[in-house]
Amino acid sequence: MLNEEFIKRKKEYDEKVKSIKNTGMKFTTVSGEDVKILYTPEDIQQINYLSEIGFPGEYPYTRGVHVNGYRGKIWTMRQFAGFGSPEDTNERFHYLLNKGQTGLSVAFDLPTLMGWDADAGLTEGEVGICGVSVSSLKDMEILFNKIPLDKVSTSMTINSPAAMIFAFYLAVAQQQGIDFKDLRGTLQNDILKEYIAQKEYIFPPNPSLKIIIDMIEFCSKETPQWNPVSISGYHIREAGSTAVQELAYTLADGFAYIEACMERGMDIDDFAPRLSFFFNSHLDFFEEIAKYRAARKIFAKRMREKYKAKNPRSWWLRFHTQTAGCTLTAQQPENNIIRTAFQALAGVLGGTQSLHTNSMDETLALPGEKAVKIALRTQQLIAYETGVINTVDPLGGSYFVEALTDKMEKQANEIFDHIDALGGVIPAIEAGYFQKEIANAAYRYQKEVERKEKFIIGVNEFVEEGNKIDIPILLISPEVEKKQRIRLTELRQSRNEESVSESLNEIKETAINGNNIMPVLIKAAHNYVTLGEMVNQLKEVYGVYQEAAVF
Repeated sequence: MLNEEFIKRKKEYDEKVKSIKNTGMKFTTVSGEDVKILYTPEDIQQINYLSEIGFPGEYPYTRGVHVNGYRGKIWTMRQFAGFGSPEDTNERFHYLLNKGQTGLSVAFDLPTLMGWDADAGLTEGEVGICGVSVSSLKDMEILFNKIPLDKVSTSMTINSPAAMIFAFYLAVAQQQGIDFKDLRGTLQNDILKEYIAQKEYIFPPNPSLKIIIDMIEFCSKETPQWNPVSISGYHIREAGSTAVQELAYTLADGFAYIEACMERGMDIDDFAPRLSFFFNSHLDFFEEIAKYRAARKIFAKRMREKYKAKNPRSWWLRFHTQTAGCTLTAQQPENNIIRTAFQALAGVLGGTQSLHTNSMDETLALPGEKAVKIALRTQQLIAYETGVINTVDPLGGSYFVEALTDKMEKQANEIFDHIDALGGVIPAIEAGYFQKEIANAAYRYQKEVERKEKFIIGVNEFVEEGNKIDIPILLISPEVEKKQRIRLTELRQSRNEESVSESLNEIKETAINGNNIMPVLIKAAHNYVTLGEMVNQLKEVYGVYQEAAVF
């Protein structure tokens, strides 16, 4: 309860503020939410500490899923690596591991992301450019050469053809003599966000969802330490959404996967502990921290109260964070080091389990070695020099952060109600709801930048004319594409075509019959069936998705 003395002093402060001049800046979050000049106990008096905030490691996990926070284990430090040929990326992997990185994070090129082999007609000029080229088990063997898969945690940013890429990875593990149960890592594998934001889809939503449920079912039995899907708000935010839209749309996608698994007859406590999430860390420091805290609370409540999960680990929202690529600027790119540091700190203060820091040169090209090392050192400085890991949830109890966390939870629940009214996530996708809302948010922010209500240093304020970029840029040689095409030609000439034909038939029959697709994909991988060949078989059964235009 607020006492009379507080109420009196607060009124006096409010009167004092009215007579003081401000800078004229727009005091809103990046997402456009109004921020009060001061937050006090008045703003959190409706929040019950024990039921809504609680203690770290206790329901509803607002303050973190682990009792002792980072005192027990520092977050996994990842750097997005993948460019050129598998040989090039394998060399970068070894470089990063030698510099102290604790997990591998694989970026794939556009042809791989779209399920095309490196020698397909549409791939010209794209092979190895924005990530590593992987068309077959042969490429995956080279990619992880001399890297024992039971000793590293591997994250793979792949969605539409995730099942095929995972089959290649599992086949390499079998070649290394590693038990699937010893594999640790994460597949992004979030196809719903592709329709919402990133647009790298192949099949229509329903068969795509079926494949992901196949993978969750397979992993719950065969790879118990592997996260089969990382439900991703990152790309939703990169497309221009607000923080609360990222929060709500991401969790809505996650709940759609959970409900689909339950409809198949899976027990929620058999698969939910291995679901993970992937969030953006944007530049509005406190809004991002509140977003992560609200996400944990919303997820825990829904898992326990609606889906009746009994295992407390099913209530945990575990997440990876990546600093915001959309905030990087080509102008004065060294400023990106500073942006990334603040964003990384927000992720840490928000309780992330895994963190990727963008390199300063990523708006210009794939990151060079110097830029990657600075990005990794940023995380290490936060962990070992700033003292922020000494206490769990150090901003918990902040009037501002707690009020913002509570507000974002309420706004997200309103969005869930609207999605439900549209019939669920897939009908909302098909109606263009998500796409339209994100476009409106992006347009609002762009107009604020143009009116200089929001500032981007080096772009619309503190601009330097004739700014020379003096950092090394990583260039991908055209020889990569030639080499990858030659490798595919040699592969097709040397493999057993009878086994290939048998595997292709099995893939098609399995898709038609509706059985779990993973076992036949792993067998096909061992027979050196290529990525494109597997995808084309499924296209014949499922078709190819065409998005309806929304104006």
